[in-house]
Amino acid sequence: MILLRRLNGTEFAINADLIERIEITPDTVVSLVDGTKYVVADTVEEVIDRIVTFRARILATAESDADARDDEASVSPLRLVAEQREEQ
Repeated sequence: MILLRRLNGTEFAINADLIERIEITPDTVVSLVDGTKYVVADTVEEVIDRIVTFRARILATAESDADARDDEASVSPLRLVAEQREEQ
């Protein structure tokens, strides 16, 4: 989710994965895949920067979680499955 500002200044969160396009009219119009449109005070560049930051945060969290799992269990799950098959 990213935070955007309506023209009156109130903030709202929007699912960045549902954004289909962002148009530049006198105002910035964010169109979602279901046809919903939002007119926002943020510039196109600001919206794109928020999307990039959001996605980078997801990737960094996933990498961090993977590293933590690797530290906790040095044996890969696939190796465990192979060992169990050999025992049978």
